[in-house]
Amino acid sequence: MAHHKSSKKRIRQDEEKRLHNRYYKKSARTAIKKFRDMTDKAEAEGFMPKVVSMIDKLAKKNQWHKNKANNLKGKLAKHLAALS
Repeated sequence: MAHHKSSKKRIRQDEEKRLHNRYYKKSARTAIKKFRDMTDKAEAEGFMPKVVSMIDKLAKKNQWHKNKANNLKGKLAKHLAALS
């Protein structure tokens, strides 16, 4: 257990950040799953920028590695192209 005042504050801040990060990561994963389940091309084209934006935000804040983000975006673009 932390004894210093600053250590206790750091623990509180880390817990807040952890919950915040978990929320945004989970939201992005859910959006990706929703996108992959889409079969209508017009609907998917409208939803693609939102998903890409979520992925880019996570990569920008180093919550996801930039290569992981780029790989995901490429796979989603491939899925979109395969829809007819």
